[in-house]
Amino acid sequence: MKKALWYPSEERKRNANMTQYMNSLSETYGLTFRDYHELYEWSVRNREDFWSSLWHFFDVRASRPYGTVLENPDDMLKSRWFQGATLNFAENLLRHTDQHTALVFKGETQDPIYVTYGELFRKAASLAASLKECGVAARDRVVGFMPNMIETVVAMLATASLGAIWSSCSPDFGIKGVLDRFGQIEPKVLFTADGYSYKGKRIDSLEKISGILEKIQSIEKVVVVPYAEEPTITLPKAIHYEDFQTSASSIQFEQVPFDHPLYILYTSGTTGAPKCMVHGVGGTLLQHMKELVLHTNLKRDDTIFYFTTCGWMMWNWLVSSLAVGSTVILFDGNPFYPDEGALFQLAEDTGLSVFGTSAKYLAEVEKAGLIPSKEFDLNALQTILSTGSPLSVESFDYVYRSIREDVQLSSISGGSDIISCFALGCPLLPVYPGELQCRGLGMKVEVLDENQKSVVNRKGDLVCAASFPSQPIFFWNDPYSEKYKNAYFDVVDNVWVHGDFAEITDHGGVIIYGRSDATLNPGGVRIGTAEIYREVDTFPEVVDSIVVGQPWRGDVRVILFVKMREGTTLTDQMKDKVRKTIQENCSPRHVPSKIIGIEDIPYTISGKKVEVAVRKIIEGRPVYNRDALSNPEALDLYRDIPELSTE
Repeated sequence: MKKALWYPSEERKRNANMTQYMNSLSETYGLTFRDYHELYEWSVRNREDFWSSLWHFFDVRASRPYGTVLENPDDMLKSRWFQGATLNFAENLLRHTDQHTALVFKGETQDPIYVTYGELFRKAASLAASLKECGVAARDRVVGFMPNMIETVVAMLATASLGAIWSSCSPDFGIKGVLDRFGQIEPKVLFTADGYSYKGKRIDSLEKISGILEKIQSIEKVVVVPYAEEPTITLPKAIHYEDFQTSASSIQFEQVPFDHPLYILYTSGTTGAPKCMVHGVGGTLLQHMKELVLHTNLKRDDTIFYFTTCGWMMWNWLVSSLAVGSTVILFDGNPFYPDEGALFQLAEDTGLSVFGTSAKYLAEVEKAGLIPSKEFDLNALQTILSTGSPLSVESFDYVYRSIREDVQLSSISGGSDIISCFALGCPLLPVYPGELQCRGLGMKVEVLDENQKSVVNRKGDLVCAASFPSQPIFFWNDPYSEKYKNAYFDVVDNVWVHGDFAEITDHGGVIIYGRSDATLNPGGVRIGTAEIYREVDTFPEVVDSIVVGQPWRGDVRVILFVKMREGTTLTDQMKDKVRKTIQENCSPRHVPSKIIGIEDIPYTISGKKVEVAVRKIIEGRPVYNRDALSNPEALDLYRDIPELSTE
């Protein structure tokens, strides 16, 4: 039996938003639950009652109430939520208009900039009036090629207030990556900063915009935001951000149906053209409120941060914190600049109570030898969130040993596909090493074995067996829902197969072993890549690694690539130590047939290893849309490696 690393105190449980929600169910509906697990079971058995109770608990602002909560409940593709309701996403995020700090922007080399809720409302009103004047209306697309800064949030809110659709790419995308995305959705207005900063170096964005304008004819206006200095604007159709704005103090929020388009997000694009997933107004709002308020325990006096770019769904998730009235910290730049402690210094300076990051970041600061608890004042910190890839047991231990003992560490997992989570944290539950605390309320998450039977304490495919409000409302340019069906429903009929290899524990936790399409299969036994990474990460000599399966003599052999720390060498002795550790802590089937030194590990721009792309390269197959990678040149390192010859 695993030993928990952390238990919430009785006071913490008593004051948790989750407890207040359970009390409201008791007072309003006469429902009582002994613990979270009973609440979860009720929420998936009674989805209509559950989601409608959230609508009232969160006091969703709507101009017209819903008539039916759920139509076609047994068909995941045809389910429709809260039919009849009309509302506006931006109106719900801008419900606070006081002097409480709404946003704090901290650039790498810049002093922080503060904006109150009252100022944020006025900024959004001004920009909404400007967009309306240049013809932006409901369902038009407005896009951002922007750093994670205040003006990006304002542009999104202004767009949503009109019922238009917002989509964004990080400015470190290459031109092809932007065209592959924005080119499909034909935007009317593009927001861009003149540049951004990374590792202290200023990088120009306007040259890329010139190339984008040549290819996307639908763009009628380019709004240029100054990042750190006044830009010289020579682009066609371009206007300075300040010159674009119209004076306005109020917003006429366009009232739209619950399933009206709000955001367009994209798949990574490493296995084909990026798919454009359209998320709706109401589903996004309700799901984010549920996860932020109940699962993250976010309150008005909290300060929340997530290290993310504007091209990752965690940005959309983070910004929804405005609906709670919390203070949202926006950081743009390299998390290790000017040193490994940059984000923890930010946490100290801003009094962070919720710190969101990635598993990769936590592993890297541990390898750097950082002990934040000794170097920074983190007394305000209540919750640490981690996503992007499975968080190793060692990283769980590191957080409690070196960052903060009394903190809720919530590893969370979901994706851009659902703009939210399937499994995440709960302030009422203990934290077990290597586990996500629970499945999300209202999400009928199961693990299916090879016979498509739901199992516990066994590995299998993570699925969601019933519809939920934050499913994509449709895919762009997919009139017959063929892309949508093929993405999630081609394995099991009417069941969302998410593509994660996972396990549900007997106490309701979830373990993610990696992506199903990257799962190794030597001798017919399915192995999650995270199991191997966990062991390799214990070696201080190894900076990073990636593991793939290679077809070999009618079977699959495991190939491990390692990036060694500067000044160290991958010797035969080192290889033997790695193999021995993997065999002792995993199994003989996990042991790599080949361990090969490599100069770099390829990642997507949102920080995910691309095992499938590496596998394609070593098999001699093409990899498309390399602009989806932060370091596409790294893929070439895996081509024509003599040790992998199949001859």
